[in-house]
Amino acid sequence: MEKQAAVYILASERNGTLYVGVTSDLVRRVWEHKNDLVEGFSKRYGVHNLVYFELGENMFAAIEREKQLKAGSRKKKLQLIEAKNPDWRDLFDEIV
Repeated sequence: MEKQAAVYILASERNGTLYVGVTSDLVRRVWEHKNDLVEGFSKRYGVHNLVYFELGENMFAAIEREKQLKAGSRKKKLQLIEAKNPDWRDLFDEIV
């Protein structure tokens, strides 16, 4: 997958701790989370499974979408994940 703006949700497990992020290189960024190279929330709480992502037209749009997702309720995030990934599969292998 080439570099492209994306917003993503990582989870520790099904219905577990969620992390919402934005990046211009989804493969690299998720790999960094999975290998605990990102200090902070995802490393501290073991949030390593890519359960949802959206590709954006540009970084501005992706950042705006990230803000929207972060401002939304946990229930809305769970609904997004369940709608596109009802089995909560780790989608990392699909983007590599």
